[in-house]
Amino acid sequence: MVLTRTPAPALSEPAAAAGAGTGRMRRSAGLLACLGVLALVCLASIAIGTRSISLGTVWDAFFHYADTDDQSIVRDLRVPRTILGLLAGVALGLSGAVIQAVTRNPLADSQILGINAGAGLFVVFAVGVLGLTSLSQYMWFGFAGVAFALSLVYLLGSAGRAGATPIRLTLAGVALGAVMDGASEGIRLLRPRAFDYLRFWDVGSLAGRPMEVATTILPFVLAGAVLALLVARSLNAVALGDDLARTLGAGIGRTRFLATVSVMLLAGAATAAVGPIGFVGLMVPHVVRWIVGPDQRWIFVYTVVCGPILLLLADIVGRLVLRPGELRVGVVTAFVGAPVLIWLVRRSRVSGL
Repeated sequence: MVLTRTPAPALSEPAAAAGAGTGRMRRSAGLLACLGVLALVCLASIAIGTRSISLGTVWDAFFHYADTDDQSIVRDLRVPRTILGLLAGVALGLSGAVIQAVTRNPLADSQILGINAGAGLFVVFAVGVLGLTSLSQYMWFGFAGVAFALSLVYLLGSAGRAGATPIRLTLAGVALGAVMDGASEGIRLLRPRAFDYLRFWDVGSLAGRPMEVATTILPFVLAGAVLALLVARSLNAVALGDDLARTLGAGIGRTRFLATVSVMLLAGAATAAVGPIGFVGLMVPHVVRWIVGPDQRWIFVYTVVCGPILLLLADIVGRLVLRPGELRVGVVTAFVGAPVLIWLVRRSRVSGL
């Protein structure tokens, strides 16, 4: 008797639609859960610090005003810090997701590609050489630094026959980042005023920023996030390769231009406000991609929620580990992000784009 293998029946259209609907419901439920976690993290960011404040005092600070030290700490220090962490987390995470989608490089990040170093160099120049100390003034230099670094990395990474491969872009970004970091250090040594002003900014910190900093970067973060979400569908096609993307009718040049503008707005605003914090844009899109799959629309939406969760958690940890002192959030993300980067590089297969 000969055994024959019967091929599995193909899914009917209603069954496929039902499966897609189940996937959307699962992703939507996961997004709601992430929003709940974000709300809890925000509450913890306001209540936890070098000085413990009860939840009742936090409630009173919003709804029963009294001129007490604890309420002043909540309103004047921790609320602006938390709001800035929300905005910076969105900007850093989403800029990393956009960079990974455009370059088709799962190891891309605003720090690894030298974008943070470019923004930092231009900000240091604005403060140390031009004497600008207002965020509304030197923020524009942050945007210019991001554009400069992006352009230079892409030009160097795409030179030669092989073109802009992920490895070449990463190597170009690391090399240029080191050069621009060295130039920034040189300006600091020659201009002690810039060194004094930027010594905390350079590490990456949410502390000591008034509410005006958050309100200043808010329009730029919103504009960058809207642009990223608008090009998410087209980036799905770009991820398949230029030839197939053209076949599907995607405007490759327009998509990359809008994505680049989005990265400029997000990375420039975040770096100018809180300093060159790295690894958030690397870790968050990777974790999100494992959860929701390769669809950039879901990746971007999840990243908008999960980026602030990671940054605020790192900030909370920094307040607790050296109590009553404080460890800057940029140091905490580096401690977490460096092992994650090594692990990703050593994996035989990184999460695909």
